[in-house]
Parts: sequence; structure tokens; C-alpha cells
Amino acid sequence: MNKVITWNPLREMEQATQNRFNPFFLGGFPNRMGSGEIHSLAVADWSPEVDISEDDRGYLLKADLPEMKKDDVRVTVEDGILCVSGERKSEKEDQKKKFHRIERSFGTFRRSFTLPEDADSTKVTADFHDGVLKVHLPTTPIARSKAIEVKVK
Repeated sequence: MNKVITWNPLREMEQATQNRFNPFFLGGFPNRMGSGEIHSLAVADWSPEVDISEDDRGYLLKADLPEMKKDDVRVTVEDGILCVSGERKSEKEDQKKKFHRIERSFGTFRRSFTLPEDADSTKVTADFHDGVLKVHLPTTPIARSKAIEVKVK
């Protein structure tokens, strides 16, 4: 199975720079940003990865939300927009731990999706289990217009 990867030129530049300069400036475990400062160890923003599929019953949105609880996630539908939002809380600081690398992101997120015309927004359901949110959007039959050929004069 092939995986679609979004190309990010800034990430590519960062990785090239890290590969070239990290051996000279860092000892032990190199961190993401290239300095020994604890605040530069963390990735700033995050957005959960989402898959959207369709079958004969409707649409299914799956969002990876590791280490989150059901109460930390909110799903709403308003004006034809499905919104998934929430917050992944960071670990409490422990003075006994010394972090060498922090790549997991924490904080709030918000993802919005325009619903297709055939999605029944009144019957949306959601399940959260093992860090995966599943939002089910059943479809309704919609009137499909027939194609009409227009003669050009």
C-alpha cells in the first residue's frame, strides 16, 4: 500500500541543516532545534492526522489523538462544517527527568471540514477508543440532475 506524504520544503531544509551541523555542535542526543535549551526541544504546533473514507453507508473520519481522553475532544457540526477540536496536555514537569529530545506536540488543535452535499448532518455519531476518534457521517440520497446537452449556435 502506498502512503501519500506531503512535501514540506522547510522541513527538508531543517533536516539537511541538522544532518550537516549536528555532529559539530551537539554531544549525546541531538534535539530537534539544534541547541541545548529545553524550550527549543519541543515542536510548537500540532494538528492531528486525519483519514476520510467513504463506503455505501457514508463517510468515516478517523483522527489519531494519542494520549488524549474522550473528555478532551469536541466534535461539532454547524452550517455544513464538521469541526474536531481539543487539547492534548503536556506531561507535568519532573525535576528528576532530563529531556534530550521532545518531538511529540501538545496544546490545542482545531480541524474543520466542509461536509459533502449527501452527508446527513443530523445523524453524525462519534466514537473514541484507544486514541482514535471515529466520526461517522451517514449519507442521504440527493437529487442528482441529469446532464443536458446545450446546442451552440
